[in-house]
Formats: sequence, C-alpha cells, structure tokens
Amino acid sequence: MIYKVQGRQVSYGESIGILLLENFTPFIPGDTANATTYSYPVRFERVEGLSVERIFNHDMSMYEVLKESALKLQSDGVKAITGDCGFMALYQKRLIEELDMPIFLSSLIQLHFILNIIAPSDKVAIITANKGALIPQLFETLNITKEMQQRVHIVGLEDCKEFKESVIDEKGTLDSTLIEECTVQRSVEAVKENNKVKAILLECSMLPPYAKSVQEATQLPVFDYITMINYVHDAIIKKHPVGHM
Repeated sequence: MIYKVQGRQVSYGESIGILLLENFTPFIPGDTANATTYSYPVRFERVEGLSVERIFNHDMSMYEVLKESALKLQSDGVKAITGDCGFMALYQKRLIEELDMPIFLSSLIQLHFILNIIAPSDKVAIITANKGALIPQLFETLNITKEMQQRVHIVGLEDCKEFKESVIDEKGTLDSTLIEECTVQRSVEAVKENNKVKAILLECSMLPPYAKSVQEATQLPVFDYITMINYVHDAIIKKHPVGHM
C-alpha cells in the first residue's frame, strides 16, 4: 500500500481534535481533557485566553481565537473537532459554517438524540456547571427549539463547594470524591423533583468520571461528553468487524 503526505502534517492518527478552555484544574481519568480517557489517540489544542469566566459570560469576542485553534487542529490532520465545555455551544453555529469538517463543540448537541429516544411527555435532566449561564440562546444556537427546552430539567453545580473551588475558582486541587457525591446527589434530586425525567445529560466535560455512579443511583441512561465523542469517532473511523460464526 502506498501512503501520501497530507498537507504539512508531521504526525498522523489523531482523528478527534479537542479544543480546551484555559482552565487550570486537575483533569482526572475519564475527563474529556485527559488523554487516557480514550481508547484511541486524540489531539488537544488550547484556546488561549478562553477562561471559565469568559465562557460563562458568553464572550463572543473569543471566537477568532477559538477558530485559529480549530484551524490548527484541522491542519494537524484531525477529522472532527469537539470541545471541553458544553458552553462552547456559543461558537458552534459559526464555526461549522467556516470549517469544512464535522464540528461538535458542545455535549448539549446530544439533546436532540436523547429527546427522540424517550416518550414525548418525558424530560431530560441536564447537570450543568452553571445553571445561570445555561441560557436559552445557547440552546437555540444548537437548533434546540423552545418546545424542546420545555422538556429539560436543569440542575447546576455552581453552589457545590468543592466543584466551585476546584473548577470555577481553580484552587489547584480537586477532591473527586466530593464532586462525585455532589453530582450524584443533584442527579437523584432531579429525578425525585420531576418524575418525568427519564434520562440524564452531564453537560460539563469534567463530569464523565462520575457517570457510572450517577447511573447506578438513578437507574437511568446517562449521556456525557465521552458518549458523544465516542459516537462521532465510531462514525468517522469505521473498522472491519472481527468475530466468527
């Protein structure tokens, strides 16, 4: 087999590119920003200056910087680009128009799919890093209609002490046990508060490590950034089946 040089690439094999906030927090195994989370190679690219504060304040002035980081990933050979914060939905619509490749910046993109696999009267609980910042306009950039938004039950972690101090305030350490306890507690409360909740979506890219515990506590399907990234990776990198009859 003869292989051909692709552009100016000097490395190959990383099909998923991940845009990263400038968030100085320990990213544990299972986190979107930890390479050991994946069973395949990924490529990371920091968006210089895109802080937690700026993303929560829906700072569109950061778009060009984010676009340059995305173009760098594209030139490095990735076949699809995601992010590590659900609030990157802010840039989804514009970036997908300007880059000729699959773009799936926000975990919230999965909401379309989830709402179609549960009954029309049922709801999805979204566990988010910041309930106040998860405004309707973010949903609208992902073509999530007002009718669809009525089927969402939003729960925030911004007042969970360890989550706030570790992730939002960036104190430099992270107690995963405390964050797991809070995430599970809020998920269970969401189900108790609304018996129409039949699925859970973890918006924040730091929550996938706790998805199994959430599922065990609620007995519901749990979606997160990693379910989305794996789904897209499976679509762009197909493998020949291996097995026997």
